[in-house]
Amino acid sequence: MTARQQPKNLWISRWGFILAATGSAVGLGNIWKFPYITGEYGGGAFVLVYLACILAVGVPVMMAEIALGRRGRGSPIDAIATLARESGASPLWRVFGWLAMLAGFMILSFYVVVAGWSFSYLWKMASGALSGQSVAELGVIFDAGNASPWALGGWATLVTIITMLIVGRGVQEGVEKSVRWMMPGMVIMLMIMIGYALTSGNFSAGFHFLFDFDMTKLTSEGLLAALGHAFFTLSLASGAILTYGSYLPAGTSIARTTFTVAIADTLVALMAGLAIFPIIFANGMDPSSGPGLIFMSLPVAFNQMPFGQFFGVLFFAMLSIAALTSAISMIEATVAWLTENRNMSRIKASWIAGVALWLVAMFAMLSFNLGAEWKFAGKHFFDWLDYLTSRWMMPIGGIAMAVLAGFVFKSSMMRDELDLSAGGYRLWVFMIRYVSPVCIVAIFVDALGLANLEIGDWPYFLAAILIACLIGEMLSPRLRERAPAR
Repeated sequence: MTARQQPKNLWISRWGFILAATGSAVGLGNIWKFPYITGEYGGGAFVLVYLACILAVGVPVMMAEIALGRRGRGSPIDAIATLARESGASPLWRVFGWLAMLAGFMILSFYVVVAGWSFSYLWKMASGALSGQSVAELGVIFDAGNASPWALGGWATLVTIITMLIVGRGVQEGVEKSVRWMMPGMVIMLMIMIGYALTSGNFSAGFHFLFDFDMTKLTSEGLLAALGHAFFTLSLASGAILTYGSYLPAGTSIARTTFTVAIADTLVALMAGLAIFPIIFANGMDPSSGPGLIFMSLPVAFNQMPFGQFFGVLFFAMLSIAALTSAISMIEATVAWLTENRNMSRIKASWIAGVALWLVAMFAMLSFNLGAEWKFAGKHFFDWLDYLTSRWMMPIGGIAMAVLAGFVFKSSMMRDELDLSAGGYRLWVFMIRYVSPVCIVAIFVDALGLANLEIGDWPYFLAAILIACLIGEMLSPRLRERAPAR
């Protein structure tokens, strides 16, 4: 390892990285969206497809990002530039490091506004402001909170400040020590709520909603939902995992660590479903209400339950922790770049990034109130941040990471970092070169509405993967020749 590659920060242990990466993956959307789409698209059948998609897309790309981060030992921009030099590739590849870092920053710019909802409802539930309210009255409360720039902006500001306080303390003292209590704390809260649902909610209905194996519900839309969620849930192509990987000690198994994170992420999402949906069904509520269910319908259920205020506070505390663990991962790439390239202390870099984040977040917050009429091409600023990152930047970044790891950078470099058996490495190369990129292209095309695949179209989709394999192998003889013998 050269002097440039010596890490300034390292996780104290492998579990520190696993907890941080799992925290990054388990966000607000995962606690609600994954359980909901699981029930809608066939329960156990959807879970099996989702796990297959995790193996086909999430795990190979996550392994690549961790390996690139650990080998490059820097922010996404610096790590990719370092590896390009080591591989004799064009330095222009670093533009995808910029893309990843910018995507994470832009996502967080609107995410802190959404996270502010969780913190505000934690306070409202604890103070009793939601007691005795009907669904309609809770809807008025929710709309009133968004209509006030002082209220909505204040909560978003609080999330930003807490995030930067944690990140500013450093990788070990700030990020790792925080997730060491936040992630176990969130799991304990989930287990308490599941225990309550077993005795007081309609646990049987919630369990069947999540796990009944119904292939008739598994439409092409469901297959794409599983594919898209498998990619986005692991915080890929946003700079977070690559930067976290740069702090991973040498000798730590990337494959085992990646599988552990993927399994933990899926288990937490399913546990959230087992905690939430029995309560929903016990109170005769519609499980397809999305965010409205969490902030408008679910508090009514808590109000009708014994010890409902306690469990309501527990739920929104869990939601707030999930928001924070994701937030600290998405700003880490920007802070790492500032400390490495602008000779800043960790604290100074954190607060400069935090001020920039806060300014952009305030423009996003105004989309709900004073800036409700400010639209470009029919979208608010908040909507544009979401649209550009989820529909364009992350899929393009994911394809770029797969191409860099599979085709551009030296095979010997990736083999050394992954340290897999000969068969395991060949399988990973096959997945990262062909299967993962083609699947991400499918996500990309579907997200843009350029094609509507039906169930009957999937054999052609699989054939496209095979054709991509053949073309890729024809175009990459030089890479095969330079792959070291084992």
